[in-house]
Amino acid sequence: MVCLLLIYLTEGDIKVKDSLNSKGFTLIEVLISLVILAVSLLALAGLMTTSTRNTASGGRLTEAATFAQDKLEELRAMSWESLPLNQISDSPMSRPGVQYDRSWIARPNALNADIKEIEITIRWTDATSHSLRFFSALSK
Repeated sequence: MVCLLLIYLTEGDIKVKDSLNSKGFTLIEVLISLVILAVSLLALAGLMTTSTRNTASGGRLTEAATFAQDKLEELRAMSWESLPLNQISDSPMSRPGVQYDRSWIARPNALNADIKEIEITIRWTDATSHSLRFFSALSK
């Protein structure tokens, strides 16, 4: 059997310590640290799932806002007189996993005949139903 000797120098004295008697981590300490590490990694995995879900939801909200903005720009490009004054719906727009329904209504302003109010509504369903409404006004 080979025995290693460690030499420590302290205050001019030479002390010899047998490495077989040195203390280290016990199996229990290692197991407890592994359990703590596993619990913390499990919590991080749950956080990543929630973060991914929220990012996807934000992406769908951004797409819906873009669809509404596109329709508003299209309506602004029309002449003021040709802007229809009734409820209109588009054919559904699809993205992977989500279908968006867009509808809008233009109506004359009650106080000023030279202004038309526009309301654009976007609806979609992923895990739950969502709705987004935009309001704008166009003048003559």
